Formats: sequence, C-alpha cells, structure tokens
Amino acid sequence: MTNLKEKIGQMLMVGVLGPELGAEEAGFLTACHASGVIFFSHNLHNPEQIYFLCRALWERRHADLPPFIAIDQEGGRVHRLPEPFTHFPPAAAVGRARRGDLAYEMGLATARELAAVGINLDFAPVLDVLSNPRNPVIGDRSFGSDPNQVATTGWRVVEGLRSGGVIPCGKHFPGHGDTSKDSHLELPVVTKTIDSVRAVELVPFAHACQSGIESLMTAHVLFPALDQARPATLSQAIMTGLLRRELNYDGVVFTDDLEMKAISAHYGLEEAAVLAVEAGADVLLFCHDLAQAAAAFETLLARAEKDASFRLRVEESSGRIENLKKRYLASFTATRESARELHAGAHRQIGAEITAACTRYNQ
Repeated sequence: MTNLKEKIGQMLMVGVLGPELGAEEAGFLTACHASGVIFFSHNLHNPEQIYFLCRALWERRHADLPPFIAIDQEGGRVHRLPEPFTHFPPAAAVGRARRGDLAYEMGLATARELAAVGINLDFAPVLDVLSNPRNPVIGDRSFGSDPNQVATTGWRVVEGLRSGGVIPCGKHFPGHGDTSKDSHLELPVVTKTIDSVRAVELVPFAHACQSGIESLMTAHVLFPALDQARPATLSQAIMTGLLRRELNYDGVVFTDDLEMKAISAHYGLEEAAVLAVEAGADVLLFCHDLAQAAAAFETLLARAEKDASFRLRVEESSGRIENLKKRYLASFTATRESARELHAGAHRQIGAEITAACTRYNQ
C-alpha cells in the first residue's frame, strides 16, 4: 500500500444489503479501497450464489489488496449459511464433549466449506469464558466456564480453521462472558477486579496471543478496573496497554460492529472510529450503514493528514493488514465446481459425533 487513502480504506469493513453487490456498494469498495465485507444470512442464498458474490468482490480488488470476505460462522445459534452447509452444534456442546480432536475437525470442516465458496475469514471461535450463566448474548456460544478448557478447546478450532485455509478470529477481547447485558442493545459493565479479569477472562486470550492467533475481535464492554471511562474497543489502556504491550500481540484486531448500541448510543460513530484507531484497532466494522462507513473514512483520512501521531498509528495497522492478506489471500481458489460439490455429508457426521460425545460425557 503506497498512499494514505488506501491505508485508511483498508481499515474499514462493511456489510452489503443483498445477495448481489449493488452499484453504491461497489462504488464505495472501489473508491475507498475498503478492506473487505462481512456477510449475514440475508446475503447468502445458496452455494453457487455465494461463490459468484465472493468472486465479484475479489474481481474488484485494488492492486495487491485482495478483500477480507468475512462471516460469523460459529455453530449453534450463530450460523449464517443456508443448506446444504453444515450446521454444527454450539460451542457449549463442543466444550462438554471434551474431545479436542472433534473441535479441530469441526474447525477444519467449517473452513473447507467456507473456502469452497470464497469466504476467507471466520469471526470465530468465541474465547469468552461463561462466568455469568445468565449472560444474554454469550451463553452457549462459549466453550464453558473453565478458562483453561475454553483456551484449549478454542485453540483446536483455531488450528482447524487455519488448516482449512480460513483466517480465524478469536472474540471478544478482553471478554464478554461475565456480562448481564447485550452489547447490541446497551453498554455492558463488568465490575471485576484486575486480578479476577486476569484469572478468568484473559486466560483464553493470553493463550491465543502466545500461540500466534492471526486476529482478534474486540468487546464493547466497560471494565472499570481497566479503564473507568471507555469500553474496551475504544480504550488505549486495554487495546494498547494490555493487548499490544502486556500480551505482546501484533496480529490484526477487528472491532465488533461500531453501529451496536453499546457504542452508538454513547459516541458519534465518526468519533468512535477515531477513538478505536487511537486505542489500537486495525479494522473497523460498519455492518449495516454504508453512509456511516463513508463518513468514518473521510474523518479518519482528514485526521491522518493533519496528525503525525495518528498517521503513524494508521501505518502500524496497514502493516498488520497487509501481512495477514499476503499470508492467506494469495489467490482466489474457489470455483463454481467447488461451490456445487460441498462435502457436507461427511461434515454432518462430525456434528453428530460432538453431540454423542457430549451426551456420553455428561451422563
């Protein structure tokens, strides 16, 4: 990446409205050199359609900047893909199965199905420790309440996704498992001490960082013991002080969707974009409103043009993004034939084995 506009654009990921790339969306991706797109269920009708959508995104890539094509494909209730893609059990079942080999096989099978249609980034696994059983947003998305078990089981899923050629992204740093509120709707607050956060929430993330996970996603959660004023996504103390310096993490950090109420109800989204970059985030998600992403682009570009320290922060993110794309996105390997020939039958057997192992272990 040679110019500032490209580098700022690579720090934005957006959603699209339908199963095809619209003219406005295509124009934005081209003009701003956006880093990539995140898919939701409304974008995904069948394997062949998904393949053509991914190929269209790839064909619009700028020079040597292929797109991140991302999805939340965790299993359980966070499952975006239609039939005949495999619908795996939730993380809680994988954790209760106590079978690291099955966690790996699930990650690998998921990656193979994603790669067959051109999706190259999975916002999974969830590395949150379920320390609040009444948590309204995490629940069975977590591998369990034991931090070490979450760390080891989650890492096997990471290894499986990686082996299948899909970028894994652990979430939601530094932990969303002890919240009593849903950050889609309001700002959760976790009042634990620093020592308690280190002993529980941070264990899976520290393990992932030490093991070289490619990317992480932030939590829109306020931890007063770590930062009294700002949620983790916007906190320099958490994203730079804790993650970058203490845990020595130099992978790509994605924000959770900045349009979620935990952020948008308290900050203007342009302000939030600046704060997230200053905090240490690399790629900012705007999942639904393209106009907000465009406004954030202009704000970040203007700030970088006049502020040398902010521009240096952009340069850091640019290097991380470019390195990750070079590592994983050398070419578009999906074909129309690979999309038509998903081997989902064998993959469903993995899900059945997870369910059976979970039942046996808990009898």
